[in-house]
Amino acid sequence: MAKQPSGKSSSGRGQRELRTKVKTARGRKLSSTLWLERQLNDPYVQRAKREGYRGRAAYKILELDDRFRFLVPGARVVDLGCAPGGWCQVAVPRINALGEKSGKAIGRIIGVDLQEVEPIAGAELHVLDFMEDDADVKVKAWLGGRADVVMSDMAASASGHKQTDHIRIVALCEAAAQLAFDVLEPGGTFVAKVLAGGAEGSLQHLLKQRFEKVSNVKPPASRADSSEKFVVATGFRGLDPAPDPAG
Repeated sequence: MAKQPSGKSSSGRGQRELRTKVKTARGRKLSSTLWLERQLNDPYVQRAKREGYRGRAAYKILELDDRFRFLVPGARVVDLGCAPGGWCQVAVPRINALGEKSGKAIGRIIGVDLQEVEPIAGAELHVLDFMEDDADVKVKAWLGGRADVVMSDMAASASGHKQTDHIRIVALCEAAAQLAFDVLEPGGTFVAKVLAGGAEGSLQHLLKQRFEKVSNVKPPASRADSSEKFVVATGFRGLDPAPDPAG
């Protein structure tokens, strides 16, 4: 029987892992060999397998929530681009989606993606392009109201050109933010992955107009050599943001 993830973070310290070397195989590029070797030796990948998560990305949302505490019992959550489902797995026990925490409010999580995602107990998964004109209407109908949290670990397909990839993911994040504006309750939280690179200024400006506080964080689970970071915007001001003091 597969071990179910607990939704709790753990240090994983005190365990010495032997490094796995991958031999170059015929037909496999060096870059593919190096990627495979990194995966096999990544402690977060190993933890994900041990603890029942669908990928190492689960630890990023665990670490962000440990710091900002937005996945609370009773929260209504939307996970955009949820495949393969690791963020949903983390959210289910923390928001008490299965009602296992006696006396605590029961939360709901809606996961959406362009592709079907293997079912996750406690999560409601839908195939949806969140950029569709009526996506916000569908999400609110599935939730039965507005959300407390909108989160996204989406990344645009890599082109191999660093600046192009940066612009694409910022544009994707801005689109996710626009959906969040349509579905969040006042006081709600928006969490999304971006890539550092200089083009995210417009996104930061947009979020600062709409939220009380905007933080930029690189959780420990993000690889040191990655330019990814996460924006955590808390205290949604609602549909009519305060006037921009900068004019």
